[in-house]
Amino acid sequence: MLQISRWTIIATLLLSVLSVLYALPNVLDKETRTKLETSMPAWLPSRSVTLGLDLQGGSHLLLEVKTDVAISDRVNTLVDQVRSDLRSKNIAYENLAQQGMKASVTITKSEQLADARKIISAIDPGIVVENDGSKITLALSETAIKEKRRQVVEQSIEIVRRRVDESGTREPSIMRQGDERIVVQLPGVNDPEHIKNLLGKTAKLAFRFVNDEVSAADIAAKRAPAGTEILPNVDEKSARMEVVSRRVILTGEMLTDAQATFQEGLPVVSFVFDGIGAKKFAEATSTNVGKRFAIVLDNQVISAPVIREPILGGRGIISGNFSVEGAKDLSLLLRAGALPAPLTVLEERTVGAGLGTDSIQYGMLAALVGTLLVVGLMVISYGLFGVFAVVSLFFNVAMIFAGMTLLGATLTLPGIAGIVLVIGTTVDANVLIYERMRDEYKNGRTLFGALDAGYSRAMSAIIDANVTSLIGAVLMFWFGSGPIKGFAVTLSFGIVTSLFTAIMLNRLMVVAWVKMAKPKALPI
Repeated sequence: MLQISRWTIIATLLLSVLSVLYALPNVLDKETRTKLETSMPAWLPSRSVTLGLDLQGGSHLLLEVKTDVAISDRVNTLVDQVRSDLRSKNIAYENLAQQGMKASVTITKSEQLADARKIISAIDPGIVVENDGSKITLALSETAIKEKRRQVVEQSIEIVRRRVDESGTREPSIMRQGDERIVVQLPGVNDPEHIKNLLGKTAKLAFRFVNDEVSAADIAAKRAPAGTEILPNVDEKSARMEVVSRRVILTGEMLTDAQATFQEGLPVVSFVFDGIGAKKFAEATSTNVGKRFAIVLDNQVISAPVIREPILGGRGIISGNFSVEGAKDLSLLLRAGALPAPLTVLEERTVGAGLGTDSIQYGMLAALVGTLLVVGLMVISYGLFGVFAVVSLFFNVAMIFAGMTLLGATLTLPGIAGIVLVIGTTVDANVLIYERMRDEYKNGRTLFGALDAGYSRAMSAIIDANVTSLIGAVLMFWFGSGPIKGFAVTLSFGIVTSLFTAIMLNRLMVVAWVKMAKPKALPI
């Protein structure tokens, strides 16, 4: 165990130096780190570990996904498909309607009942079709509903993550909680209202034609022709109700980009369609010059311009009564995509930065006191070898911060508690090794035999103890949430790095001391 290869020595020293370099930005203030980033070469580390919500302050939101709305929308889509298929097969029907999570239709000719049931069953393998006389009822199966809920929540998490990232919030934490809830933690965000507004919009965009032939009296009486509906126009320049076709020409899913820009000094949103969308947009504008084209966002008309000429490039402008911030928000929503279901805020908490500062100060104080006690105990108990253990402890803490910085882990208040615990347990391996050395030396072994036996014979106990602790930390991270995960992260890093520093770095220092000092007795 006292024979160390040259490559092992180089790797140990290199890893130790790099860990100090990557951990160094964490002890510098923000201004110094900024100067370091701008003045030093790009390959030098300048990032610091990300502080959690409880340390730097910010906002905590608990969102609930209204999956029932998505399922209802799916049933509504099935109703449209049933209508289309029955008409194409000349099946006579009436009273086709949706009732919540189910839909029903009455077949007026009994001889067509079997054919109608077969047609409806073929629409989707995930629906259950039943009939009571001439009335056919269809609904999603339990398996299909469960799968739909899962997909909606997963898609919602992805859309929420895109919207938060697009808003410029650094290092957000977005995770699933339970079956239909999403936890969003936004470090550094003290006013969550803007984020809540962004997350609360479904942002379903559709392009439809406007029917300008309906009289004002009919609009006031909410009498819309078949195949149309009356929607409010939120553009203050028009401030009226619009009669728009139910037929959707294009959707926001066909957009590839959207950016806030200016046209004639006014904020607008420019957009770009994909290949299929560009083709449809060109066809729609070419054959309907002179008509108005409604841009509908979440069942509100945000703009209804007149098509002056065919638009063939797949690019367009959404103009309206936008502020600069409103144009930026709309472009963000369009880039991130539409939510498959509405979100509601169930819980909201704002953590002030002052509380985080106090947490850091008390955490650092606890770490300092714990470190001083450990250092004093090791030096008094083991002398020079205790100093070696203290040096290993320093590099261990540096490796923890370096590893968390490189992997983008978040340091929380429970994480600081984990570091304090690691400081106390890091020297356990050194204690096992040193005590084994002392016992072997007392039992008559030579100095070199005692040193070698201390590392080789204590190894099994060290590995067993640390692997057991690591398993517990991994389980806490896997099954825990919030503070438990923060504690588990730093504890896991500390366990792994303590094995390296106690076995590799400490042994390297002991071997170097033996070769230089050529001692005659064990200095413990």
